[in-house]
Parts: sequence; C-alpha cells; structure tokens
Amino acid sequence: MTEPLARVLALYLPQFHPIPENDAWWGPGFTEWTNVAKARPMFRGHHQPRLPADLGFYDLRAPEVREHQAQLARAAGIESFCYWHYWFGDGRRILERPFDEVLASGAPDFPFCLAWANQTWTGIWHGAPNATLIEQSYPGRADEEAHFRWALKAFEDPRYTRVDGKPLFVIFRPNDLPSSAAMLDHWRELALKAGLPGLYFVAISHVHARGVDRYRDKILEPFDAVTICGPQDYLETHGWAAGRSLSRRLAELNVGRLNRFKPPSLRRPTRIDFADVVAHAFEDLPDDPRFLLSVLAGWDNTPRSGERGLVYEGMTVELFKAYLEKAVNLLKARPPEHRILFLKSWNEWAEGNHVEPDAQYGHGLLDALREVLLPSASRAGAT
Repeated sequence: MTEPLARVLALYLPQFHPIPENDAWWGPGFTEWTNVAKARPMFRGHHQPRLPADLGFYDLRAPEVREHQAQLARAAGIESFCYWHYWFGDGRRILERPFDEVLASGAPDFPFCLAWANQTWTGIWHGAPNATLIEQSYPGRADEEAHFRWALKAFEDPRYTRVDGKPLFVIFRPNDLPSSAAMLDHWRELALKAGLPGLYFVAISHVHARGVDRYRDKILEPFDAVTICGPQDYLETHGWAAGRSLSRRLAELNVGRLNRFKPPSLRRPTRIDFADVVAHAFEDLPDDPRFLLSVLAGWDNTPRSGERGLVYEGMTVELFKAYLEKAVNLLKARPPEHRILFLKSWNEWAEGNHVEPDAQYGHGLLDALREVLLPSASRAGAT
C-alpha cells in the first residue's frame, strides 16, 4: 500500500449526539447540527447553510457512522482522527461517549489520538458570552494523575498514534495551565512508570501579541512540538493585527468602535479572502521539525456566532488543494516520522472547517487530500 506523503491528523469533534448538559442549556436534542441547520446567508455570495451529503445529519452514537467516517478518511490518506477530549477537573468529562465506544469496542480499526480541549465552556457561541456553563479547573497533582490513568487506556491501545514510539497528546490551551512544565513532567514520570517510552506533547499556540514569536514563547518550551490550529495563522500576520484596508472595512460595514450602534440589518461578520490566506500560510513557520504544520479546511463560524463570526470567503477545492500542496512540500525535508500535518478539521461543521462530504463540494475536499497525499495511487486510479 502506498504511504501518504504526510502524517495527517484530523481534529475530530464529538458534539454530534445529544447530552443532558446541552439539553439543559440549549433545549432538548441540541447537537452541533442545530447550529448548522439554522444558519443563513449574511451577505451576498455567503454560502449558508452548509449541509451534509453522504453521512447526512448523523448521530455519533451509531457505530456504522463512525465506521463510514474511518473508511472515507483512510481512502483520502488521513492517518488518524485526533479526538477533542474534555476533562474539566475532578474527573468531570463531557461528550465522552463516541470515543469511549471506539476505545471499548476496538472499532473502527483506524488510528486515533487525543487533544485536550482545556477551556471553560461559555455561552459565547450563542450570544451569551458572560454565561459560564462548565468551568475548566486544575485541582492539582491527584487530579492530574486521575486524568493520566484514564488516558492510559487510550495510550496503550495499538491504534494510538505515536511519534518515535511515544503516544501523541495535544493540549489546546497550554497558557491556561498553572504550570505547563510541572504538568508535563508529572505525566512523563507517570508514563515511564506505566511502561511507556514517554509521551509526545503538542502545544497549540495561542500567543498572539504583536512582535512576539508565537512558536517560541516561554510557555511552549516544555512541549515536544508546537502548532497553530486556527485562523490566527493568517489574522495575526496579515489580517486584524496588520490592519484592514478601507475596501475590506466597507465590505464588512466595519466602523470600529461604532459597530455596536449599527442596526442588526447592517451587521456583518469579518470576511477574509481565502486565496490570501493560502498565499501567506506558513510564512513565519520556523524551519525545524519541532514546529508542526496545520491546514484549515476553510472557516465560517457564523452558524455559531452570527455577525460576530469570521468567514474565509472564496473557498474552493482548488485553493484547498494548493494549501495542502504548500504544506506537504514544506514537510518533504523532514524525517518521515515527523512529517506531521494537523487538519482542522474532519467535522467542525458549525465552524465551517470540515472535509466530510457536503452539498457544496461533494467529495471534492477528500479528493484533494487523496490527490496530494497519495499522488501515485490517484494517478493509477485515473488510468
């Protein structure tokens, strides 16, 4: 079997099944599909709602859905699903059922890893930014050990994604940890005691101050690797931080601090040209295997955030493919084990970054992945 040109780890959202907490906050039966289905265009040419194709409005409690997802990902050259994992402290978890069932059942037979979304849940996506739904807490070493003991069941699974033999574990907000060095040292010690060769920790950088190296900030030093997984890859270098042009402000009807006085009919989300995003991607990426690449499959979080959202407009399959090619070319000089590329995301439908088949692109984004990651297989299939 042909080996993909990069190790693509696709971030995977489990919020596609009802849970009691979401029922209480947003109404019975709420899932991510609720936001997706109610979305509407907010400016001329704005493609909303974005509706699923092959898999429909699926429920992740169904094993056959998870199996179908794995089949699609494998055919596209994706190595692994990186499941968002929620541990709020004192053993409290949420949205845990899909991954727990994958772990317990042994199916699908497809690699996986974990990304700890260590962030307080608020109502910001739904117009209530000051409402705290679940607070992320860090009770101390006993809770760190309990968290590790739970994660160890995953680390020991033969499907778990590894780098140099070490299970890979992503932390979403390293800057929120009381001490990233202390927590990582503790888990590394526990891993060695459990018979593992160690752990490969990946930090998602949220260092956005102008003039600060967002890859080499002190808070990131204890990690084995660093990546950037969000629209900040563009915004902080060429977007908001660099100042928006008059033409862009007019397109957004953006008048700075006076925005709050605009009537709702004149409110617009921030709009960024996706072609410009692709053109400037990775410009400040250090040339070192420690710094991992991340590619966005578009961005449009208006289903969650309305006029407070951000839209990468002009997204096309061709631009997405060019984005992937740019990333893969940068990885060629690295050792195969370290040609890691995060894909954001497999199924973040309400953020507008997904590669699952939809009504607009069909299988186009998956085909682009396959053509870039498995070029010889793609050519053979075309003959």
